[in-house]
Amino acid sequence: MTGINLKTEKEIAIMAEGGKKLSRIRNFLISQIKPGIKTIELENLAQEEIFKAGGEPSFKTVKGYNWATCVSVNDEVVHGIPGARVIQEGDIVGLDVGLLYKGFHTDTAWTIFVKSEKLEAEKEIERFLKVGQETLEQAIRIVSPGGRIGQISQVIEQNIRKAGYSPVKVLTGHGVGRNLHEEPAIPQFLDGKIEDTPEIVPGMTLAIEVIYNLGTADVLLKNDGWTIISQDGKISATFEKTIAVLPNGVVVLTP
Repeated sequence: MTGINLKTEKEIAIMAEGGKKLSRIRNFLISQIKPGIKTIELENLAQEEIFKAGGEPSFKTVKGYNWATCVSVNDEVVHGIPGARVIQEGDIVGLDVGLLYKGFHTDTAWTIFVKSEKLEAEKEIERFLKVGQETLEQAIRIVSPGGRIGQISQVIEQNIRKAGYSPVKVLTGHGVGRNLHEEPAIPQFLDGKIEDTPEIVPGMTLAIEVIYNLGTADVLLKNDGWTIISQDGKISATFEKTIAVLPNGVVVLTP
């Protein structure tokens, strides 16, 4: 397929090995997101864990980006640069991290609500995040050989809109493998006809992302040149997993 790098069984096995390591790193980092921690501390932990796992930070392969993670807080949609910011009770924190292992990348992201014993759970925020998690699972379930990329986009758009939220149109999921970002792009919405979108075939490895805002879908780029924020200042969330398409179905590489 033009522009799409299909992987062999052996290459998918390497990505599965890397993906398991990345999942452990992601889960560990998420467990460390508590009031009082600085986003740069999460970054330092990520680098330590990535090198301990025998890998390298995927995101450092992106030209001009010098960090292993993106830590996006509240109205930051994606690409939040780790720094001196201190996580507070009530923050929404999205953590995105990638692992380059034995020549192949895997990519994953998760968003959490930072609560404490003093702060009661806010039902609307919990619903907001639950919708993203469930949408990602449904988007993964729709993937099968012979299907179309547009079906993934359609599920994401329909679920997010039905819940009253906004899929971010300018950001997409993507193919992943020897490069962190490969073809095909996987938009958050269906643009045109499903049959005009790329066919899903065995050997594809995809980073499926659900990126959505509580308010408008419109976004702005901050002066740091990386961090994208919601235009209306409302919260945002991202959920992402890397999957591989096999002849008989799909396997999640970052479970």
